[in-house]
Amino acid sequence: MSGPIQPLAVSAYTVTSALGQGLESHLAALSSSHGGLRENDFSSAPLACWIGRVEGVEDAALPAAHAAWESRNNRLAWLGLQQDGFLERALDARQRYGAARVALVLGTSTASIGATEGGYRHLDSDGRMPAELRRPPIHAPHSLAGFVAEALGLEGPCLTVSTACSSSAKVFASAERLIRLGLADAAVVGGVDTLCDSVLFGFNALELVSPQPCRPFDQARCGISIGEAAGFALLERVDSAPGAPRLLGYGESSDAHHMSTPHPEGLGAELALRDALARAGLHADQVDYINLHGTASQKNDEVEAALIARAFPVTTRASSTKGFTGHTLGAAGILEAAIALLAIRHNLVPGNLGCTHPDEACGPQLALQSEQRVVNVALSNSFGFGGNNACLAFGRAPA
Repeated sequence: MSGPIQPLAVSAYTVTSALGQGLESHLAALSSSHGGLRENDFSSAPLACWIGRVEGVEDAALPAAHAAWESRNNRLAWLGLQQDGFLERALDARQRYGAARVALVLGTSTASIGATEGGYRHLDSDGRMPAELRRPPIHAPHSLAGFVAEALGLEGPCLTVSTACSSSAKVFASAERLIRLGLADAAVVGGVDTLCDSVLFGFNALELVSPQPCRPFDQARCGISIGEAAGFALLERVDSAPGAPRLLGYGESSDAHHMSTPHPEGLGAELALRDALARAGLHADQVDYINLHGTASQKNDEVEAALIARAFPVTTRASSTKGFTGHTLGAAGILEAAIALLAIRHNLVPGNLGCTHPDEACGPQLALQSEQRVVNVALSNSFGFGGNNACLAFGRAPA
């Protein structure tokens, strides 16, 4: 178990998902319990399911200077960077600290694999990709971080984290270590994943995709709804932004119980959660809200519900927001971190959209409807395939 860390300021953050572009659209949707899922209109072949598709990606062409990085994933990244003044805040950090002193740590599960799929669908007579897709960097897992580093002009440590659904939660942990060890003075963190056939049909092959909008923690849940999102945050030392919300702690674990099924007692999830509380110097009764991983799959929800019921008092509120956005895979961590930060900023507990009859493993902590109440400390859970687990702890700046 780790001891407390020095908190970091989250001096800027933004998110784009099926709920819209930027924080205001997300706040409005969460407050009014208005979800963003729609019937599948994306896959190359019919697939009866619901998805969280971002409007406007098709129109968000990259600037000519970055055309070599053209792909749906990088388009969504570019669209996301332009929301809530984040691009300007990141460039300001580069100016203040120097390009080599700002780290970039981004999470993704599929990067630009959608472009690779397109290339293989249109191989020429020699078995080569079409000329416009013979751009090796976009067919690599590092495509996202490579593009964003170029777009922001950053020259510091540049890392891609790909640990399934915990990818863009674990970026906060990596960034904290880089800053604590003196390898960077600030870090841009985040994640982007876009819809593509690989994830839609891949999860469907695992019999995990619901034909209806997902219903996290509901007794009648029958699978996930896949979404897409882009989100970013700027981390700095507290003295650079004393009034900003703070990353108080993080926990990581890898229980390696099974490739796609969680440990039946939630061992890895609990290790990550308790590690986050220890690093934040918090007790469970100090947590006001938990954004749950809550994918609406049978075993994941059952295990997480039991963990929350036994580990937290009835005063803690908890909900999954994947009923609003779908499961955005490698971008889920940053999306739900942003929602946790919105909860703190606006004293809002988002409701658990889609759940009308909670699973019997759920405790009284589950918030079915959106609530206005003081949120000073919020956790965000992200549990990935292979037992790659992460939990983030955020808090309000002291008055």
